[in-house]
Amino acid sequence: MMEFNTAGLISLQEALDKMRAYVPKKTAQDAESLPLATAAGRITAAPVLSPIFVPPFDNSAMDGYALRIEDLHEGAVLPVAGKAFAGAPFHGEWPAGTCIRIMTGAPVPAGADTVIMQEQAEVSDAGIRFTATAQKGQNIRLMGDDIKQGDSVLPAGVRLGAAELPLLASLGVTEVQVWKPLKVAVFSTGDELQPVGTPLQEGQIYDTNRFAVRLMLEQLGCTVLDLGIIRDDPQALRKAFEEANEFVDLVISSGGVSVGEADYTKQMLDELGEIGFWKLAMKPGKPFAFGKLKDSWFCGLPGNPVSAALTFYQLVQPFIAQLSGHSAWQFPPRLKAKAVTPLKKSPGRLDFQRGIFSTNAEGQLEVRTTGHQGSHVFSSFSQANCFIVLERERDNVTAGEIVEVEPFNALLRS
Repeated sequence: MMEFNTAGLISLQEALDKMRAYVPKKTAQDAESLPLATAAGRITAAPVLSPIFVPPFDNSAMDGYALRIEDLHEGAVLPVAGKAFAGAPFHGEWPAGTCIRIMTGAPVPAGADTVIMQEQAEVSDAGIRFTATAQKGQNIRLMGDDIKQGDSVLPAGVRLGAAELPLLASLGVTEVQVWKPLKVAVFSTGDELQPVGTPLQEGQIYDTNRFAVRLMLEQLGCTVLDLGIIRDDPQALRKAFEEANEFVDLVISSGGVSVGEADYTKQMLDELGEIGFWKLAMKPGKPFAFGKLKDSWFCGLPGNPVSAALTFYQLVQPFIAQLSGHSAWQFPPRLKAKAVTPLKKSPGRLDFQRGIFSTNAEGQLEVRTTGHQGSHVFSSFSQANCFIVLERERDNVTAGEIVEVEPFNALLRS
């Protein structure tokens, strides 16, 4: 049984800590092996070990000449005994007192212990005279200098993308162990909601929350079960919960977590599972629900569009990262910036306002508001590039004060 304090408002950090504490440990059954070409966006389930040395042989770091340093003495002129190119090594006879013309990336001939760059060489019919002193081993990249065979090149818990997959390909890795994608059910509640694209009748609004949540879930690599719009009816809501619980790891609803007469979500959670917490000391996003159904977890988003997007971003996103095994996931670091516009704020709740940060002519970071911060003004997200994070007990902010900004990560950044 989960033991949560449901009385009163809890802080965002308390909520994150509670959610984090109940993430189950993954097992081998949660993993699968995928070809590298189909593993983009997936999370490594085990460390990836290099099957080869990198570089796989001693090679030249410069275009120049390979030689034995014992042959190099003042005034020496070394005839060129052959050439070595990347992909075409030198294999001929190499007499003492001679050098090998070598190109960047070419294997260093056996016996060579020095490469001198071509800019430090004078070429004549008699051979090469070097114009600079040399040290044994210079300009030679040794086998395994970058990666040794058996080294861990990626730990478990890393999302595979454009930086990671080419690395694995360069090592000849063909398959990788990854965690299976998280299965998430999503639905909205409310008689006033209509699917996007359906003509609106009097008193109706579009169900943008479910549309936005589904997009974000897909960005996070989840497999989504969309249950559509559930009307304000206890039996319909019960059926949605029971159907979702049977097939998914996480259930996300939008709306129905407030205290209105037609808000039945809390009632269903009481009957079908356990309530973790219900209200946050956060603005927007106070009515956010977290709990456990029989076989899945539950997150209930507020009905207002901005509140739903913010609570998904700040709470559900890190929770999904943990459930998915993405242990390397983290928010962008928060930065200090000067407010160039006043910000309205009442003490009592941590406030996430949408803002636009930039660097001024003096190189200082500054931020301005997107304007009206109502929880229904979703257009603020399309204008903003950060949250202005105002402390729980902070009051109004005047222009010129220093505030904290949290740049959007890829989930909200265009």
